Amino acid sequence: MSANHNHRSHRTHVHRRFARCAGRAGAWVVAALFLLPPGATRADETTKSTIADRESLAITIYSSNLALVKDVRKIQVPTGVVNLKFEGVAAHIDPTSVYIRSLTSPDQLAILEQNFEYDLISPAKLMEKYLGRNIELVFVRDKKEIRKRARLIGNQGGYVYEIDNQIVINPPGRVVLPDLPEGLISRPTLIWMLQNGRSRHTIEASYLTGGIGWRANYVLVLSEDDREVDLTGWVTINNQSGATYNDAAIKLVAGDVHRAPAARGGRHLREVLSADGIVAEEQFKEQAFFEYHLYTLQRTSTIKENQTKQINLLDAEGVGVEKHYVFSPRRATWTRQTAASEKAKVSVFLSLENSEDNNLGKPLPKGVVRVYKKDADGALQFAGEDRIDHTPEDEIVRVKLGEAFDVVGERTQTDFKVVRNDQRGRIFESEYEIEIRNHKDEDIVVAVEEMIPGDWDIQEKSHDFVKVSSSRVRFDIPVAKKSSATLTYRVRIKY
Repeated sequence: MSANHNHRSHRTHVHRRFARCAGRAGAWVVAALFLLPPGATRADETTKSTIADRESLAITIYSSNLALVKDVRKIQVPTGVVNLKFEGVAAHIDPTSVYIRSLTSPDQLAILEQNFEYDLISPAKLMEKYLGRNIELVFVRDKKEIRKRARLIGNQGGYVYEIDNQIVINPPGRVVLPDLPEGLISRPTLIWMLQNGRSRHTIEASYLTGGIGWRANYVLVLSEDDREVDLTGWVTINNQSGATYNDAAIKLVAGDVHRAPAARGGRHLREVLSADGIVAEEQFKEQAFFEYHLYTLQRTSTIKENQTKQINLLDAEGVGVEKHYVFSPRRATWTRQTAASEKAKVSVFLSLENSEDNNLGKPLPKGVVRVYKKDADGALQFAGEDRIDHTPEDEIVRVKLGEAFDVVGERTQTDFKVVRNDQRGRIFESEYEIEIRNHKDEDIVVAVEEMIPGDWDIQEKSHDFVKVSSSRVRFDIPVAKKSSATLTYRVRIKY
């Protein structure tokens, strides 16, 4: 059998093996699946693909400063072993995540090598490449340009030249370089060495990139009686990835996606508060995806480099809310008598049920909730903000707005007793008096939350309590307008 026949049989076997690998759904292979024929050790030609070749672009953005980019292009590639320069990728690309495939002829295209070039052109890089080489300095004297030949001999903390056998440090004038040094590029570029059997392909390049993420922001407008809100959700995308995504299909993943730890080596938009009138159609379609939620924008959009973009996520009107007052003083020292009374702020919370019955019932990605309310003149005023975690349907959203101005809480330890303090254990008794003063023109209920350590037993109390957890209790204290109410209780604690 001839050597040429052996060579053809070898290549036919490799083609078949590559076709089987390419047909496996979801295979993320960045490797040389195609064996080089004897003697083919380098690419014979180089071709380039720019964003002008792009057919479509899709980007899936995660909330953890990560995105998956899928770039589909039509390209012309010479047959044989060829270098393909793939321009227009993100500067923060993870090169180890890149995957390229031919959508039209997967058995006719194989990757032999892959390189990510990111030595970008800059003044400092250019001068570094010209260290020890001759350049030209241009001076202006009496409105005339004077050109002087010089050799760059130093670039640490400034530039040092040898001019006419003299050493000159940071001379005035501009630098003119004779040509662009080899190896510098204007944009980050992927370069593949390919084994190609067909001149035309539609290819898809997929990769992960950092520098881009999204977060949710919510605007709640309170009704006059504080019982309902109109809710608007916004998606805020911040793109610092080093690329522009023109007319891209955009998907967002809400959830905490785990990533392998790396080896050791914000700015807010102003909220757009929509006025009464036209209500925008829902722009994102939500669906469950694995253990996360996926939001698909129902149109394409452009995300520019170094741009922060907001897109409406959801709108809901007439969502019922409840306002809560919470008095939660600092944890007491249960092993001794405290010296004095303690005044603490009374916090104000809003809570709403994320259910269809409450005109909502949608998975809410984590983000910042900002609350507004109209004043007596009808102008919206900022009332507070808080951060919420991912909230599924039918769960409660709780937002802290701030501290109440007209509600005051004061806590005093009125008695302390050591019942036992020996080898058998320690037992203490404390008695507390908590006064809530309401200076508002309305009746309120204040939840007094107490943290109690150890094995405890409330022996006496003026109001009923709810055991929230093994170390926390809550007393709900009604307080009439322009009045006060006092809670007293005695607790025995065993350590």
